[in-house]
Amino acid sequence: MQSGITRRKAVGSLGAAAAGVFLGRPARGTVPAPTAPVAVGKCTTYQPSELLPVLEGMFDKLGGLGKLVKGKTVAIKLNFNGGSTVRLGYHPLGDSHWPNPNLICAVMSLMTKAGVKRVRLLECAPIPWTTPFEEYFLEANWNVQDFISSAPIVEFENTNYLNSAKKLSRLTVPNGGLLFPAYDLNHSYVDCDVFVSIAKCKDHGTTGVSTVLKNLFGLTPLLAYGNFAGKWEDNDLVAGIDRIRVLHQGAMQPAFGAPAELDPKSPRDDGYRVCRAIADLSAARPVHLAITDGVTSMSGGQTPNPSLTFVKPNWIVAGTNVVNTSAVTMAAMNYNPMGQKGEMPFMHCDNKLRLAEQLGVGTCDLSQIEVVGRSIKEVAFDFKTLREKRPAGFDGFGGFGGRRGRGGAPGGPGGPPDGAPGGRRPGGPPDGAPVAPPAAPPTGREN
Repeated sequence: MQSGITRRKAVGSLGAAAAGVFLGRPARGTVPAPTAPVAVGKCTTYQPSELLPVLEGMFDKLGGLGKLVKGKTVAIKLNFNGGSTVRLGYHPLGDSHWPNPNLICAVMSLMTKAGVKRVRLLECAPIPWTTPFEEYFLEANWNVQDFISSAPIVEFENTNYLNSAKKLSRLTVPNGGLLFPAYDLNHSYVDCDVFVSIAKCKDHGTTGVSTVLKNLFGLTPLLAYGNFAGKWEDNDLVAGIDRIRVLHQGAMQPAFGAPAELDPKSPRDDGYRVCRAIADLSAARPVHLAITDGVTSMSGGQTPNPSLTFVKPNWIVAGTNVVNTSAVTMAAMNYNPMGQKGEMPFMHCDNKLRLAEQLGVGTCDLSQIEVVGRSIKEVAFDFKTLREKRPAGFDGFGGFGGRRGRGGAPGGPGGPPDGAPGGRRPGGPPDGAPVAPPAAPPTGREN
């Protein structure tokens, strides 16, 4: 694993080396994109007795966690898309579309074993600034104490807000950027020594797939990039629950003093814009460790709706380069990580991996990436065929057709009956059983 990371100075490190090479906007192939080993592990359950040895073996193959986290502050960007009360049928959120809590705690425990100083759990949660971020975990029926006991110091921060900082932190995109020249983010994405992305592997209607690279889209705070940013009140839901108007459509510019986009005349199509924002963010805020949760997931979209299918790929992918890791993850999903627009899964968008490669973040060419541990062929799960079999009009667009309520609170709306545990209830559909699609494809918020 890479070492020698220093606070703040590392923020532009992956792209900075090429800063003097590009003239104006970068072009693909100008400089060789970095490559680093990617570990693949077979894992069939979220039991700690299986997770811990699998993850530890994977990290050892990457050079060990100690060189990366010992004595350091680690920021972990989670992937809580869709809200804390949206479910795929009777499946807990950590089984379908959020990274599983046992996997997150296992990673934190191994970091503790390797000598980590502090772990910050981060996400842009669409809840009032006065609501502690821990409440979002509780709404999902997650035990906050499990996280607190997994590292010496554990901090929770909703990165939609300033919180203890006086202003957002500006991260400049090396070499000028593709959509914006810089992004204003919560201070915790800068005030750390090591930055980690943990996410599920899922299909995604706007950008093809959602993995550890797509997870970076959720770095952008709704305070500046939300639908009604600049028009909120102190205890409001941060001016809307998504970034459609600013980042997807370009119908308005960011608020709160964040930089305007580079070219107001560029396409307003989200298949052009969102993938470029993700590529920009991967260069502006380098990822030091990327972990894809593919033990269980869902096929067909990024946010639960009744047309999606619960699946069990039974694998985990991890690496120190976020683009390399995303490329191997895509291959394990039976997708071509170097695919062009119009090719599955990039039917309506440009390939964000190739754009990030263009910015010098990492290569998506599998022939240049060393895969350690299990081979891609050993663990491959065919998301592509499942997606191709979906009804017309359901190409990866998640929505809110799943179970809703107060995170399944006993007796609450949409929750299990009093006395029943959260998650799957007796009489629910079996794992992986598809259900009839709704009349029309709903859309949903994303992180």
